[in-house]
Amino acid sequence: MYYLYIIESIECGRWYIGISENPERRLREHNSGKTRSTKPYQPYRLVYSEEYKTKTEARKRELQIKKSGIIRKQLRGRISNYGSIV
Repeated sequence: MYYLYIIESIECGRWYIGISENPERRLREHNSGKTRSTKPYQPYRLVYSEEYKTKTEARKRELQIKKSGIIRKQLRGRISNYGSIV
């Protein structure tokens, strides 16, 4: 299984959207500074995930979210109402 995940910087609220077979492990990698694009905004928390059978499906959804401000806005609203959706 593959997961689309969204992590949020605890310090500034910045989002990172990615895919992984293991979102919890990937979160640890982000928080340990192993990802250059997220290193300056540590620490992060996992706020959202979706499960997919294939990497292709997960990647398609990742690109859909990254390209659509409307989808990101809807997700931000859902996440802010519930604290996280994992």
